[in-house]
Amino acid sequence: MEFEVIPAVDMRGGKCVQLVQGVPGSEMVSLDDPVAVALDWVAQGAKTLHLIDLDGALDGKRVNAPIIEKIVSAGKKRGVIIQIGGGIRSFEDAAHLLKLGADRVILSTAALREPELVKRLADEFGSVHINVALDSKNGKVAIEGWKKISEFTAVAMGRKFEKLGAGTLLFTNIDTEGLMKGVDPEPTAELVKAVNIPVIASGGITTLRDILTIRATGACGVVVGSALYTGKFTYPEALNILKERQK
Repeated sequence: MEFEVIPAVDMRGGKCVQLVQGVPGSEMVSLDDPVAVALDWVAQGAKTLHLIDLDGALDGKRVNAPIIEKIVSAGKKRGVIIQIGGGIRSFEDAAHLLKLGADRVILSTAALREPELVKRLADEFGSVHINVALDSKNGKVAIEGWKKISEFTAVAMGRKFEKLGAGTLLFTNIDTEGLMKGVDPEPTAELVKAVNIPVIASGGITTLRDILTIRATGACGVVVGSALYTGKFTYPEALNILKERQK
């Protein structure tokens, strides 16, 4: 699988935002039109979009559903892969998004609480459409919009969900996420080595070098949010650095 830089489109209250450490009220970026933002990333060369419904994740409210539907519809017309997470708490939630046209649903809290949900969805829709998010803080997986810390490690959960049928894993290092201070590649590399399914990384990307650092872990891609939105580098620059280092 070719390594990808995947732009994040995080939504809260109908706007495209970037939070610091996932804390409500810490918005460093707030843009009024998430659909336009998403399509702009596509125009710049993005082949995959990472959509997160923060209201769903933090409050269980799907106020961003109409926006998500518009992005999925527009993205599918352009052949873009779309993965969606945030507040997917049930089989019905996930099934709705997949039937809507999402390529991958991202399960987090629901997967930790009801692991068999992953198997049920994989059996019904195929493993390729099921992603499990492992958001790690101080070595343990966080749930409920990062408000609670479980007793499980990302490696243990990654192995478990691979057996249950997850097609990919999304690993977010909360310890570096949103701080704009660079990445810590060790936890990502550890998870990549522990499983046989693709791992997408997230958290802390600040420079173009950070992208190369994450690629070196063996991850299949990296989700980038704040660095792109605050102008640390452009999306075309991210694509170019990958091409240059492949020569």
